Amino acid sequence: MTKIVSRFAPSPTGFLHIGGARTALFSWLLARATGGEFRLRIEDTDRERSTQEATDAIIDSMKWLGLEHDDEIVFQSTRAERHNEIIDQLIASGHAYYCQCSKEDVDAMREKAMKEGRKPKYDGTCREKGLTSGVVRLKAPQEGATGFEDMVKGLIAVENGEMDDMILRRSDGTPTYNLAVVVDDHDMGVNHVLRGDDHVNNTPRQILIYNALGWDVPRFGHVPMILGPDKKKLSKRHGALSVMEYEKMGYLPEAVCNYLARLGWSHGDQELFTMDEMVELFSTDNLGNSPSVFDLTKFEWVNGQYMQKADPERLADMLMDFLAREVGQEEAANVDRAAFVRVAPLLQPRAKSVVDMLEQSRPFIVDAAFLPYDEKAVKKFLTDETKPLLAEIAGRIEALDEFTEQSLEDVHRQFLEDKDIKFKVIAQPIRVAIVGKTQSPGLFETMLALGREQTLARLTRAVEL
Repeated sequence: MTKIVSRFAPSPTGFLHIGGARTALFSWLLARATGGEFRLRIEDTDRERSTQEATDAIIDSMKWLGLEHDDEIVFQSTRAERHNEIIDQLIASGHAYYCQCSKEDVDAMREKAMKEGRKPKYDGTCREKGLTSGVVRLKAPQEGATGFEDMVKGLIAVENGEMDDMILRRSDGTPTYNLAVVVDDHDMGVNHVLRGDDHVNNTPRQILIYNALGWDVPRFGHVPMILGPDKKKLSKRHGALSVMEYEKMGYLPEAVCNYLARLGWSHGDQELFTMDEMVELFSTDNLGNSPSVFDLTKFEWVNGQYMQKADPERLADMLMDFLAREVGQEEAANVDRAAFVRVAPLLQPRAKSVVDMLEQSRPFIVDAAFLPYDEKAVKKFLTDETKPLLAEIAGRIEALDEFTEQSLEDVHRQFLEDKDIKFKVIAQPIRVAIVGKTQSPGLFETMLALGREQTLARLTRAVEL
């Protein structure tokens, strides 16, 4: 069996968004699932709209998602000489010709065809003139049909009479998209192309170029687009942000890949997949033929599942990084990374993202003297009645031989018995005292994460408020 070589070929006229990332993922999985190779090509021939910033962002996005490529990145802009070489070869073999019809001439041809009930297209005026200058057009077959077995959509065929003699080289000497793509895919050894279904109309045209050159035609597959919840084209209001925006929002890359894979691919009813599982199970046979709907709520749920399973050490590194982005590297260096390691397991069951976890972890990384308080919570729970209770609890905690979850539980149970009160009488006052608000993980777990010194310092400060 021939080794599968797939590719992803984005245009750097903008950042890599969710739709493009899904296409890249499917192409990567197709190669990796079969032990093949995955190539990356940057189609930067639109000199006016292509930017280095977008190019860098695409490469960073692919790296962050874990979609590593084989061989060097190919930049299409460096290959114009090769493209023109092939165009000259097509002219020499009689499969292409020069055309000097103006835009106005072609528009008139199309208008006339429409009036006569025919397909509006270039009518081949210059096919047999033997011109030596002008734009270059493919001398396409006028009879029969061009078809292919789409890996997603099944058999697709177009009557050759429906296609005109497409331009291969413009009047300024630049090759057109369809020609460049065919030459680049051939030279890169690409034999399987998965891409969005907005390219379906290009495929028969590209096959004509392959046939004219006598090259093997790759297998093509076109995945349906992603829609918003309103079933309209996905946009920013639906959550169609660039990939690196999701990185900034604290999503985990494996969660992004998992969610994107499920937008058009399935394996039974399974929802969560590791990257290794996706590689093992992926097949184009399981790619859907209908548009998928982007659901931000489900996306957040998937990320939450990965947050729960993540290594606290890894999360601590990410929390340190996100903190440094916010306050600067120098100030972030004053925070004890170990505090993040201790608190991460407490926050993982509830955190939707790393940014969310960082927000929840703030009470654990500041000194007692700088702990901010929710004013309403202070007024409600740190009262003249509760402050003496907090002071006595602090004294009993300070006297403990061991500072463990069990010893904390025991000392509080004994305190409640001695005072003949319910736990709810002191639970929220203690919580407000040690984290500054009414929400936190379990009290004893929170105390352990803070440590004895910080716990006592916070209880003492609360009493003195």
